[in-house]
Amino acid sequence: MNWRERILVSVEICHGKPCIRGTRIMVSVILDNLADNVSEETILKNYPSLVREDIRAAICYAAELTQERFVSLKTE
Repeated sequence: MNWRERILVSVEICHGKPCIRGTRIMVSVILDNLADNVSEETILKNYPSLVREDIRAAICYAAELTQERFVSLKTE
């Protein structure tokens, strides 16, 4: 999947945070829901302007970010 077709970053929309194209639904909202174990069906019900491909695009976007960035984790 080419997530770039579904995700937009514009300073004019949501202060430049990545959003699903044509909406003001931030990618982080989708990922937070998935991290909280909210089902895709529930996300789609709660955000009727989304389609399943938008959720897939958000996951693909997050996966690509992990390849580009290093997040320091606190070790014990």
